Amino acid sequence: MAEERTQRRLAAVLVADVVGYSRLIENDEEGTRARLRNLQAEIIDPMITRDGGRIVKSLGDGVLVEFASAIDAVRDALNIQAALQRRNTNIPADARIEYRMGINVGDIIVEGDDIHGDGVNVAARLEGICEPGAVYVSGTVYDQAAGKLAAAFDDLGEHTVKNIVKPVRVYRALPENAAARQAADIAGAPPQPAADSGGDLPSIVVLPFTNMSGDPEQEFFVDGLTEDILTELSRFHDLLVISRTSSFTYKNKDMRISDIARELDVRYVLEGSVRKAGNRVRVTVQLIEADSDRHLWAERYDRQLEDIFDIQDELTSSIAAILPGRIEADRHERAKRKTPDNMAAYELVLAGKVLHHRSDRASNEEATRLLRRAIELDPTYAHAHAWLACVLGQAWGYDWCEDRDALSEEIVAELQTALALDENDSDVHRILAAVHLTFHEFDKAEQHQATALRLNPNDDLIVVQNGEILTWVGRPEEGVEWVQKAMRLNPFHPPRFWSHLGRAYFTARQYDEAVKAYAQATALDVAGRAFLAAAHAYLGNDAVAARQRDAVLNAEPGFSTAAHIDTLHYKYDADRDHLRDGMRKAGFPD
Repeated sequence: MAEERTQRRLAAVLVADVVGYSRLIENDEEGTRARLRNLQAEIIDPMITRDGGRIVKSLGDGVLVEFASAIDAVRDALNIQAALQRRNTNIPADARIEYRMGINVGDIIVEGDDIHGDGVNVAARLEGICEPGAVYVSGTVYDQAAGKLAAAFDDLGEHTVKNIVKPVRVYRALPENAAARQAADIAGAPPQPAADSGGDLPSIVVLPFTNMSGDPEQEFFVDGLTEDILTELSRFHDLLVISRTSSFTYKNKDMRISDIARELDVRYVLEGSVRKAGNRVRVTVQLIEADSDRHLWAERYDRQLEDIFDIQDELTSSIAAILPGRIEADRHERAKRKTPDNMAAYELVLAGKVLHHRSDRASNEEATRLLRRAIELDPTYAHAHAWLACVLGQAWGYDWCEDRDALSEEIVAELQTALALDENDSDVHRILAAVHLTFHEFDKAEQHQATALRLNPNDDLIVVQNGEILTWVGRPEEGVEWVQKAMRLNPFHPPRFWSHLGRAYFTARQYDEAVKAYAQATALDVAGRAFLAAAHAYLGNDAVAARQRDAVLNAEPGFSTAAHIDTLHYKYDADRDHLRDGMRKAGFPD
């Protein structure tokens, strides 16, 4: 029998590994594994596939990936690191999942689906010396990628690495804008303002999608999809959306994205294409930050072409739900680099939202300060008044105040101002619903929630809040369905959605499902752990319930069942008693 030849090829190899994985597992094994699964399913695996990579194998806390191109490998690594950084924004430093990444181009040995050899070894060594959250590449990668994508490379010199005979030239890959800021810092130069100062609302143009089918009859579907996306995005009052009249002047024009953005004075561009083949249709969309030519988000939708209008509605809803969150995350990253004194009203509201969701007293006080400053800058900004009411409502609900009656009056005044300034802003009605719920004014809460849902049915925050309110008013089974709908609308949903789902399942007496939902949540707060402990207690998992109870009591030594239930918004005594009994079973003090 002839000897089988070893198969070799040249490839770009990416090796990624979680920083401090053993420490994370030791601190919270269940939560770490759940968060890692989420990151892989929602960010890492889809981005690798989109950028043409092949996942050779997952290594528990790491991944080995093969690319045909060094450019694709570097682009993918930088995009993943940026997405992970955004996901870590509200997570404590000691609980963050961060990756080191090393990339090399070299000869690899192929055995079945596996690869190895020096091409892989050098990438692994680069990952080993890499800083957390960074991307290190070899000189061969630099030679092939430099100047060919929106990235810069910081020369770190030659390094001798284990089991590699010759020293390896190492570069740190950086997004172009990050490299420019770093260079300015080193040179002591004053910071240069971006083309868009961030003072105004984020602006976007939806370019007419391209018909790739070669079938003129599909043109109506392509144009209809573009128009529907424009209409749905216009429902988000914190977005400035260029009109159809202006955007369609670029139909069939071969122009650079940056030139179109400059002509229209927008920062973000959404472009896409539609391809029909047989009874299937493929729609590809990309969100681009025009100033730096960065791709913030991309997705491909493959559907059976049965009812073309149903497909159009489905795709419109998905894109309209995901897009504003991707833009807000990008804006938040830029706002974080400024001091509050240099922030515009929009950015101050954005920072206030993030602080509000931390749900602790210090963050609430800082959020209040920022939102008051936003109103000083723009007294007619309805969103700022609505969010101030929301944050003050949180303080009222948790009793973080000196005079509850005075605070209640201020909340009502801010709500009236917000509504008077913009009665058609869906998010204003969403916040009105949340605040009325805090006051246990259930009829008003449901009224404003219904208005918010009518004004913008594709806002995942409105949809998930519908699930929350249904849970509080005694309809938790419906609440589960709405929370799940919000998750489907926006696969990039905030981790707290899992807590909303867990609470709905618990209230519906579906304890197994509640436990599964809470297991997906990251950094559970004391309220989430209290519900989780009660769920385990009802299931008879006494040891697990006790661990969750102890975690709550260690975090808040004065925690009691009665005080906790007073912060909740159940309409009916039966639901309050159900939680109280579960917490007693778990051993919480009355």
